[in-house]
Amino acid sequence: MHSLAKLAKDTVEEFVRNRKVKPVPEPLPQEMAEKAGVFICLKKHGELRGCIGTFSPCTGNIAAETIRNAIAAATEDPRFMPVTEDELPDIVYSVDVLSPPEKIKDMSELDPGKYGVILVSGCKKGLLLPDLDGVDTVEEQLRITRMKACILPDEKTEILRFTVKRYS
Repeated sequence: MHSLAKLAKDTVEEFVRNRKVKPVPEPLPQEMAEKAGVFICLKKHGELRGCIGTFSPCTGNIAAETIRNAIAAATEDPRFMPVTEDELPDIVYSVDVLSPPEKIKDMSELDPGKYGVILVSGCKKGLLLPDLDGVDTVEEQLRITRMKACILPDEKTEILRFTVKRYS
């Protein structure tokens, strides 16, 4: 298990069992020292169990972002009840570290296997990570992202793309 996935796992287990937030590792490994948006996805028996993250950093480093978002994925994803202690052995963790988003000029710059997307329409924003099972076309990627953000098909949007480094 990669060190970031292990940090997410240890964070969730400590929080669910003891309601304590793990401190940022000391010394801080170089791969965790930079600032970046981070998404944490939890799966149980192959099914999504929670996924929350940030597309731009809200904390001082990737480790702190991972800790913050791991707890949120386990306890605050509105699609699911909070993770319980008896579920912990069945949870599988992945951590996506996002590149800075960049505006696209043309739809040909998108590829759902390589790039995630962010749609922005006024104050509404939606994000979809890249390389997701069942999302094989740009059209499907944008449709799902619009739906997540409650952006209507005829609303004007700004489209940004990003890449991820995925760790599990």
